[in-house]
Amino acid sequence: MVMKNYPPEFKADAVALVLSRPDRTITSIARDLGVSRETLRVWVRTARARSEGRQGAAGGAAAGQGASVGHVPSGDVLEEENKQLKARIRELEQERDILRKAAKLFAGETNW
Repeated sequence: MVMKNYPPEFKADAVALVLSRPDRTITSIARDLGVSRETLRVWVRTARARSEGRQGAAGGAAAGQGASVGHVPSGDVLEEENKQLKARIRELEQERDILRKAAKLFAGETNW
């Protein structure tokens, strides 16, 4: 297998895309970008570890006062995710309504 070298800008953009699109999977983004799913996953994991390392170094005393087991997203991240989920719900409800109307239409056209 051939090892490909990707420029740091490409890696950073790919990671930013994954982090900014919680509605998409790493697999689908990797497929769109033409990279291996595992490669993209490693890039994201590395970027998250670096950002947590920076946050830990910046908050030195706070990090020692009861480190949490999991990462808790900030309020802005939660609000954005909530907004995206509500938009997805509206989209799915519209699709459901269209399918219901189509089913009624086609059921009415049968002559058996």
